[in-house]
Amino acid sequence: MKFEWDDNKNLSNIEKHGISFEEAKSIFFDSIAIVDEDKRFKYGETRFVIIGKIYLDIINRNIIGTVIYTKRGDKTRIISARKASRKERKLYE
Repeated sequence: MKFEWDDNKNLSNIEKHGISFEEAKSIFFDSIAIVDEDKRFKYGETRFVIIGKIYLDIINRNIIGTVIYTKRGDKTRIISARKASRKERKLYE
């Protein structure tokens, strides 16, 4: 699986949510992650939301997280990553 992201958006995401997109990649290897289309807005492209485990190096453990991404050719472009909301955690658990 190939990944890409905007480096400035990655830095912004780290500051806002404490999760790097490099760490967020781990969610795609969670065999029980939940994936759905993100239909909250009209983005001009199809976006997806995935809820699952993200391994955080700084605390050396997994958290339940949410990643928004899109597919561009053979690449997965990560748009944002954050800790899952209570509602999202319930869906996952």
